[in-house]
Formats: sequence, structure tokens, C-alpha cells
Amino acid sequence: MSTEKNDASLSSADATDARGDRSDTVSALERGISVLRCFSEDRPVLGHADIARMTGIPRPTVNRLVATLLSLGMLKAAQVADRFMLGPGVVSLSRVFLGSLDVRAAARPSMQAMAEEVGASVYLAIRDGMEMVLIEACRPRSSMLSARLDVGSRAPLANSALGRAYLSALPEAQRNQLIDSMRLLRGPEWDAIAPNMLRAIGESHRLGYCLSLGEFHREINSVSVPLIGPDGEVMALNGGGAAFVFTEERLRNELAPRLQHIARSIARDIGGHVPTPSPG
Repeated sequence: MSTEKNDASLSSADATDARGDRSDTVSALERGISVLRCFSEDRPVLGHADIARMTGIPRPTVNRLVATLLSLGMLKAAQVADRFMLGPGVVSLSRVFLGSLDVRAAARPSMQAMAEEVGASVYLAIRDGMEMVLIEACRPRSSMLSARLDVGSRAPLANSALGRAYLSALPEAQRNQLIDSMRLLRGPEWDAIAPNMLRAIGESHRLGYCLSLGEFHREINSVSVPLIGPDGEVMALNGGGAAFVFTEERLRNELAPRLQHIARSIARDIGGHVPTPSPG
């Protein structure tokens, strides 16, 4: 994922809610969370100037926010002077969140079995802002060719199979609003991204799955199916790996049916459902 794309996604939660009523929110809390969202696998260490640039928050305010987050253990000082990393407080919160997701327990055995049997990486993800974040990741123990994403890794909505499957399962009005926000964030590059994304969403509606062929990571092909939890939360289940191993034909004929079977099994276990394709 390019730096430009990552930067654009940092304020994604704000962009998603930009049209809503924000009168009942606390701006200081929102700013503090926006600081935490700046950190990612690609950018684990940041300074005050980096955070100010990425969030648009004035530098003096960034200094105070960072000091507060340091005192709470949500950030910690890096080895380089005046640079910071996420702290143990974030890990504690994430463990509580992940531990509360019964879907992970229901999904993991089938996901790991599929990973071992077909040699693919298998992921389960939910949306966070303009990205999908992995909440479960299973890889074959015997293969070095699988993608090296893990729990907490992120994938863009527009050009990952995970994001496209998620979008396909949303109500039309909600999907259109989200796509409009993505268009504004992506700017000039949107015209190159949108056609394949819309084609994949349509395919998901017809077939129950959609693909991303080297569009998220150049050498990785993957297929995803949507899954809806008992409370209506949309998730996506994904399988894939090296493009020369997981060709389009193999994704469609082998992995997609397997993922659909797993998604239906998880849905039964958690009281959710899988969207029904409409071939017409």
C-alpha cells in the first residue's frame, strides 16, 4: 500500500461520518484517536511533525495530545529522540476487543484447515474507517509463499478483495455514501480504481464472491466472500496467496466455493447469515 494511500486513510473514520451530526462528540477525544490511527505497520515510529502533517492538527495541540497519550501508556518513546510508538495500553485494549469476538473462535478451525489443505492464507476482517482490518489470520505451516499479513493488518476497501466483499454486502444507500467518501479521499487516482471495484462488487452480487488480482499487493491474488453477524455487522472472509500459485481459475473453482462453505458454517454458529447471490 502506498504512503499516499495510507495517508489518505488516516482520517477515514472522520470522512465516513463527515455528513452526519457530530454535535454529540468530543473533539479532544476524536483528535487523540486520530493521533493513534497515524501509526501502522508501515509507519510504526512517528514524530510530532509527522503526526501534525498526517492529521492536520496544529503542532502545539499535537504536542499536548502526545504528552497525554504517553502518560496513559497509549504511546511510548522510541529509541530515536522525539519519536514515538504505540504503547502497551493499546495492546491491552485490542486484546479485550479481540477476546470478545466469538466469531473468531467459530471461524479459526475451518480457516486453519483450509489454509493447510490448499496452501493459502485465510483471513477474516471487519471495516475500520476506509480500510479492512484483520481480526483473524491463518497461514499454512508448510508454505513460504503465503502473504505475511497478520491480525491488525489493514487492506484498502477499494482494491482489496476483502474491501470489495464488504462493500457488496452493504445496503445500497450506505454503500454509495461510503464510495462517495472514498472518491473524495482518493482524488485523481479514483478514476483508475473505481471500474475494477464496481465490477467486483457486481460480481459478488451475482456469484457470492469477488476477486482482487494483484491490485492490493502486485504479486498476490485473492478471493473474498461477505459474512454478516447476528447484529448486522458486515465481515469478509478471504483466501489467496502468490499470484503464480493462486491463478484466477483456481480462485474461482477451488477457493471461492471453499470460502462460501466456511462462511455459511460460521454464520450458522454465530446466528448470522451470508448474503444470497442474485444471478439475474
